[in-house]
Amino acid sequence: MPRKAVHQSRASYGVDAPGFLLIAAAASAAYVIWAIASHKFGSIVGATMLLSCVGFSLHTSLRGKFIVWDELLERLKLRGDERILDLGCGRGAVLFLAAKRLSTGRAFGVDIWSRKDQSGNSPNATRSNAQLEGVQTRVELVTGDATSLPFQSNTFDLIVSNVAIHNIKGQLARRNAIDEAVRVLRPGGRIILADLKNTGAYAARLETLGMMDVKRRGLGWRMWWGGPWVPTRLVAATKLTEAER
Repeated sequence: MPRKAVHQSRASYGVDAPGFLLIAAAASAAYVIWAIASHKFGSIVGATMLLSCVGFSLHTSLRGKFIVWDELLERLKLRGDERILDLGCGRGAVLFLAAKRLSTGRAFGVDIWSRKDQSGNSPNATRSNAQLEGVQTRVELVTGDATSLPFQSNTFDLIVSNVAIHNIKGQLARRNAIDEAVRVLRPGGRIILADLKNTGAYAARLETLGMMDVKRRGLGWRMWWGGPWVPTRLVAATKLTEAER
């Protein structure tokens, strides 16, 4: 049975989609004010729903994703010498969970450092977190676009991504990101992508590219973004070795 992970650290990882959370909280407050002013207390239902969205989203950002990804990485039984790539690493939540499982290996995080997608997102914030987590010697940060990765083909043993690829604008650009992930993955390497939408398209593209054991599943309530109507789904696949081609 996977061990439970309780994230305890002085590192600060911010919150995902801070703009959405602010808008939802403000709209909830507006519903309450309207209900009081108009004596139409049915608006309280809307306020309650919005607050539940904020609550689920905060739980996923601050606790749920750490627990779920700790379990996912634990099941991989990494040797410790892998080269790992995190697409859209942000302030390092998943990147550092992976890096802590390495001994001689190295974990690379690539991001465009958008603060719209994660509060306080920047290379300096991520470097600071790496030091606080004690993984700075095993981590390398790269400023880059997932649709055109600055790495040679067949470089990584494992590629991970947490709720990042859907932020790429356009179906073609997201497909390019999947293509790039497969390109830089070594034969026999694994890819694990978690996202809020488009996961069916990711799985279909991975199959088209010849990946094997392509699986897609939900990650449960701990990764609900805004509630059960916005679940996070996982797509996993393995790249064929030369002998399997």
